[in-house]
Amino acid sequence: MILIGQLVDPPRLLDSKTAPPFAVPEDSCYDESKLHVARAYSCLATEMPCPRGTGLVVHTVLNNARSIMESDSTPPVSYTALARRFRPQTFAEVVGQQHVAQSLNNAISNARVAHAYLFTGSRGVGKTSMARILAKSLNCEHAQDGTPCNACEICDGINAGSDIDVMEIDGASNNGVDDIRLLRANVSVRSMRTRYKMYIIDEVHMLTKAAFNALLKTLEEPPPKVIFVFCTTEPNKVLDTILSRCQRFDFAAIQTADIVSRLAQIAEAEGFEVEPAALELVARRAAGSMRDSQSLFDQLLAFGELRITADEVHRLLGTASDERLLELLEGVITGRADAVLQSVDRALVDGVRMGELLDQLISCLRDLMVVCSGASGVELLALPDTARGRLLELSQSWGLRTVLAGLDILAETKARFRQFRSVRPVLELALVRLCQLRDLEPIGDVIQRLQATGETPAATSSSHCPPKPSQAPSPVSARAAAPDQKKRQNRGKMPENDGSEAGVAASVVPLRAGCEQDILSQLVDMNSDMLKQHLQGVCQLAISGPNCLVLVFSADYTFSKQYCERPDVLKRLQRNVMELTGAEVRIELRLQATVGEDSGEESAAGQSAAGAAAQASDGAAAQASDGDQDPFVRQAAELFGAKIAKVEDLSQPSRFEE
Repeated sequence: MILIGQLVDPPRLLDSKTAPPFAVPEDSCYDESKLHVARAYSCLATEMPCPRGTGLVVHTVLNNARSIMESDSTPPVSYTALARRFRPQTFAEVVGQQHVAQSLNNAISNARVAHAYLFTGSRGVGKTSMARILAKSLNCEHAQDGTPCNACEICDGINAGSDIDVMEIDGASNNGVDDIRLLRANVSVRSMRTRYKMYIIDEVHMLTKAAFNALLKTLEEPPPKVIFVFCTTEPNKVLDTILSRCQRFDFAAIQTADIVSRLAQIAEAEGFEVEPAALELVARRAAGSMRDSQSLFDQLLAFGELRITADEVHRLLGTASDERLLELLEGVITGRADAVLQSVDRALVDGVRMGELLDQLISCLRDLMVVCSGASGVELLALPDTARGRLLELSQSWGLRTVLAGLDILAETKARFRQFRSVRPVLELALVRLCQLRDLEPIGDVIQRLQATGETPAATSSSHCPPKPSQAPSPVSARAAAPDQKKRQNRGKMPENDGSEAGVAASVVPLRAGCEQDILSQLVDMNSDMLKQHLQGVCQLAISGPNCLVLVFSADYTFSKQYCERPDVLKRLQRNVMELTGAEVRIELRLQATVGEDSGEESAAGQSAAGAAAQASDGAAAQASDGDQDPFVRQAAELFGAKIAKVEDLSQPSRFEE
C-alpha cells in the first residue's frame, strides 16, 4: 500500500482537521489525474499546501474529488484476437491437416518420435500450432493417446509461449552464427521439468548459410530428449544438408468449405449471426489460409452489427459482388463496351477499388477457363459453385482460346498497374480490348479456309532494303528493282505438295541463262526449315560457266552467307540444285558489294554470266551518267541555275569510309 495523505468528506472539512489515512493499492488502475486529485484533497484536510504539479484549485477539488474517486476505475479487459483465442489445442482440432496430425499422433503412440521435423506450407495453415500441440503431447503429464489435457501448468506455459523448456525462436531476428552458438551452448542443458526439451524455430529459411552450417552437427546428433521443429514458408531456401536431417511434412492449403465451417463455429461462439454468403466470401478471400480468414472475420465483426451480410463484406473489402462480376463478364463476352464501362463507373461510385476489381476479374476468367475445360471437380475462386452453370453458358460463346487470350490481357494489365498513378484508364482499356476479342478470327480458321480454297496471302521479303526517302529512285535502281519484284512474285507462289523433302514439288528447270529467277524461287521453296530463311537473303543468282552457280547475298545478310558456307549446308544446296536442273554444279557464295568486281573479272575472262553481266553493265551506265537523266536533278538545276559538277554513286564506299 502507498500512503497518499489524509482524505475527509467535504461536509466535514470545516468541522474537523483530521481524517483517516487515504491509501491506494499498488495494483490500482487510478490514472495520474485521479492521484493528483487525491493528493490535493488530502492536503486540504491537513491544511498543507498542495504540491506542485497538481494543477487544481481548492473549490474544484471540493466539488469533484468525491465523484472522481468514486468512479469505476476497473481497467478495460485487453482484447485477444480471434486467431489466438480459437487456435487449435489438439491434433483433432487442426483443420485441413489430417495427414500431418495422424502421422505425429501415431509417432507418439508408437514411441517413434524423430529428433527433427520440418513443417512447410503457406502462411496461416497451422505449422506453429502443430508444433505447439506436438510439444504439449510429448510433455503433458496427463496426456492420453497423444492428446494433451490443456489444463496443467505445462500446457498453459506452452500455450502462452513462456515455458522454459519449449523455446520458440524467430528465425528472422535470430539468424546469425552467434545465435546458433548460443543455442548449441544451451542445448546440452537438461530440461527443467518436462520430458523433452524442444526448439521451435519459425521462419527457419531466414537463417544465414553460416548459421545453417553451424547447426549441422547439433541437428544430426542432438543430446537425448531434445527435439527440433523447423517451420518455413520457403523450403527451397533451406540447405539440402538440413533437409536430409529432418522429417518433412508439407501443410496443404485449407479448403474453402473447411474455413467456412470453422468461421461458423466462431460466429456462434461470439454471438453473431452471419449469412452463409458472407462466410464464403471471407473464406474465398483467405485463399486457403485459416489465420487470414480469422483476422478478416475479426475485422468484419468489429465493422458490422450483430447480423453480418454479404454486402457488408464487399463494403469492407472494396470488392464487387458476384452479380456485378457476372454482369461485367457477360458484357465483355457479348462485346457491349458501353455497358461494361457503365458498370465499371457504377462500381467506382459504390466504393469498389480498381485493384480489387482487376484481381476479381482475373480470378473470374480463371473460373471461366476451368469450366470451359470441363474440370467440374476443380474449385472456383471468384464465384460460388452455384454460378458454374451460368459460366458454362458464357464459355460456349467465347471458347477456350479466347478465354486464354483474355487472361493474357488482364495479366498484362496487372503488371502495368504499378506504372500509373491513375489506374482506371488502364483497366477500362483492358476491358474494351476484351470486348473486341469476339471480332477477331482465330488463326486456325484462317489457315483452314486458305487450305480449302487454295488461296494464300502474298509473301513479303525483307531481303532488300527500300530506297532512302530523301532520294528519288534513279533509272538504274528502277531497272535493278525489276528482277527483285519478279523474284518476290515467284516466291509468293506455293507449288503443290507431292511428298518431296520439303513437301513441295520441284519441276526440272534447265540450267541456262534466263532461268535464274525460276531456279532461285524453287530452290527457296524446296526448303522449309532454317535454310529457307537464310536463302531469302539471296538477291541475285548467276550462272557462271557450264557447271557453276553463284548465289549473291545482300550486304546485310553476312550471317546467312556464313551459314550457307557450312559444308553440310553447301552439300545440301548442291543436291537441291541437282534435283532442280538435273545437272551437277558447283555453288559459290558471294556478297553484293563484290559482285561488280567479280563480274568484271569474269567478263574479262570470257565467261558467260547473265546476271553478273547485267549488273556490271548497270554499274558502267551509272558511272557514265552525268545526272541529266534524273528528273529531280534536272529540275533542281533549272531552279537554281546550277550545273552538275560531279556524280557520285552512294552505294559504293567513299574514300573516307575506306
